[in-house]
Amino acid sequence: MAEIRLHRGRLIDHIQLVVRDLGASERFYRAVMAVLEIPVLGTDRGCFLADELVVSSADSPTAAGALTGRHHLAFQARDRATVDAFHRAALDHGGTDNGAPGIRAYHPQYYAAFVLDPDGNNIEAVYQGEAKRSAPSVTIEV
Repeated sequence: MAEIRLHRGRLIDHIQLVVRDLGASERFYRAVMAVLEIPVLGTDRGCFLADELVVSSADSPTAAGALTGRHHLAFQARDRATVDAFHRAALDHGGTDNGAPGIRAYHPQYYAAFVLDPDGNNIEAVYQGEAKRSAPSVTIEV
């Protein structure tokens, strides 16, 4: 078995979305994750992975046979241009506009864009201004 390297944050181990059309979702998420520089890994188990995000079909071994419903997921962007590119890529790959890129009222530097993915999940890319990270991610080698 090949070594697998996973990156995890501090609060969330993973989030799973169970979707109607895995192919449509994979095209959408591959496009937006490419903009965010997050690799997407396909599997032969009816799902694909993008760091903490697992997207699967209802008949995959990881799902309970039912769709997960609608969720809001917000992904970090490195700058405003990345938020803009995320929005364009999402719309070009099956997403629906749910809020064009721009400053939000949350705080003065909160720059975000919102789209609905093919299953109606509210997907956001956000740049919250200049910040210094203590580490790029937590790495788990299994």
